[in-house]
Amino acid sequence: MRGTLDSEQCVTENDSGPPVAELIARVLRRHSVERVFGLCGGHIMPLWIGVHTAGIPIIDVRDERAAVHMAQAHAELTGQLGVALVTAGPGITNAITGIANAQISRAPVLVLSGTVPGPQINRGALQELDQSNLVRSITVYASTVSDSLQALYEVENAAARALGLIGEPGCAFVDFRADVWAAQSSPASQVPLKIQLRIPTCLDKDVISQAVELLLSAKRPLVISGRGARSAKQTLLRFLDRLDVAYIDTGETRGLVPATHPAFVGAVRSRVMNEADVVVTVGRRLDFQLAYGSPAIFKHARFIRIADIPSELRDNRRGVVEIFADPGESLDAIIELAGNRPVVRDRQWLRSLRQEHRLRSEQLSQTMANAAPGSDGRMHPYRLLGAIQAQLPPDAILVIDGGDFLSFARIGLSAPTVLDPGAFGCIGVGVPYGIAASLACPERSVVVASGDGAFGFNAMELDTAVRHKARAVFIVGNNGAWQIEVHDQMVRYGKSVGTRLRFSDYAAMARAFGMRAERIEDANDLAGAITRALAQPPALLDVVITPEAVSPDAKSGLATVPDLQALAVWDQAEREWRARPTRVTLED
Repeated sequence: MRGTLDSEQCVTENDSGPPVAELIARVLRRHSVERVFGLCGGHIMPLWIGVHTAGIPIIDVRDERAAVHMAQAHAELTGQLGVALVTAGPGITNAITGIANAQISRAPVLVLSGTVPGPQINRGALQELDQSNLVRSITVYASTVSDSLQALYEVENAAARALGLIGEPGCAFVDFRADVWAAQSSPASQVPLKIQLRIPTCLDKDVISQAVELLLSAKRPLVISGRGARSAKQTLLRFLDRLDVAYIDTGETRGLVPATHPAFVGAVRSRVMNEADVVVTVGRRLDFQLAYGSPAIFKHARFIRIADIPSELRDNRRGVVEIFADPGESLDAIIELAGNRPVVRDRQWLRSLRQEHRLRSEQLSQTMANAAPGSDGRMHPYRLLGAIQAQLPPDAILVIDGGDFLSFARIGLSAPTVLDPGAFGCIGVGVPYGIAASLACPERSVVVASGDGAFGFNAMELDTAVRHKARAVFIVGNNGAWQIEVHDQMVRYGKSVGTRLRFSDYAAMARAFGMRAERIEDANDLAGAITRALAQPPALLDVVITPEAVSPDAKSGLATVPDLQALAVWDQAEREWRARPTRVTLED
């Protein structure tokens, strides 16, 4: 993102400016905020009314956590600032999960709130908390406005920080003393504020040349994309085509590169991570999902790191080449400098990867179509996912949510745009994300596929979907359990404790809110039910599935939380690598 933010149009020629609440609403309008997500309360009422008066739609929710989740989904899908407005005290504590998730996802979200009036500070006032300090560790910026002169600066500064124009992007927070809202803003507080957007270090030709030489000589190169690659889709595709590499996506970029692209080998990601000799990360952290870049997993690799923020460039494992610049421009520069020079590749390796990827993908399709029911007679989750995939519109936005169910869905579903709980593992985002997606992109179909446990966190937001005519389809895989924990408990302890749910009738719940809904227990009824739901959103399908199916994540040991790595097999590899008498250094 390039350019400037300015608030020049907020300047008034009057002796006194508008009330602070009205001024802030104008600032949001100035920054093209399309909608605000929130839950009303007395400490924010002046701004709530000001936002409405400014013509910005308010999506009022049933819980503040959902408001922040919706703001995050809006930001992820549009690239714009997502804004949540939540009230004091419990409003903030309710919102904390959403704030933390937005921060860890590096999503540009601004959370605005109110707090006790200045004269009541430290006197036991209603809903009194030191809110900015409470959220400071999980935001890029947190501040309390106690004087009308601070108001414009603080909001502009917080917005710039959320967007990553000053430092790294993430969630920013500003609350206002309740007595500040009505205070008249002064022209002195409305000096045009211009913030130059952050532009990373210019491209260094020598560094680009080093990257080109390493890539051209690599025999087994792998590209991994993340958040920073989202705005560079076409350039990334040209890069993959020109340099003849293997490619895997991550949860941050599902759908960015079609699964049909020749470079895509997602079905064999463990193998390709083990065997690659050069790994290019494009705007992607080396977090637990990528084994922290450990040599125990990336056994032969040297890294080229490309990112426009430091945490995606220098975390866990340094690159032999590091390019701190716009990812799209960096990839373009590499393509240009490479020109028509030949590449050195292990062609047999690439062919083998692609063949194994195709074979596994075909086997998965057959498994999904023919997965047998459990001994309880209930359908396998793959039958549900296969039916969804068969009817998923080509332009769909797909939201997947859950623990055990998510593990199946990550493998069984694909779409051009996919949102999931992210690196924070923040289950419960499905319904709020789906609502925000349908409002942000009304021309596209939105399908939410969620496990029943995750669905329960924000199930009340079905009411929000109906009231605001959010045309999403919500599909609940109902296995009556926190199943990944049930499996872990049964394997390790021989019993399940506090992890069984009921096969509750979520369709009846949805109908109570006025939403079209069906309960499906027979796999033969899936196709017709999905067709009807897609034709008449918002709609919910409550699909009963067997808890006996063992998910890929359950098999991997993810629920056991190993000491060194996220997955049991990686953990064992890490232990073996650390026990070696002579270790390979990260530079070797």
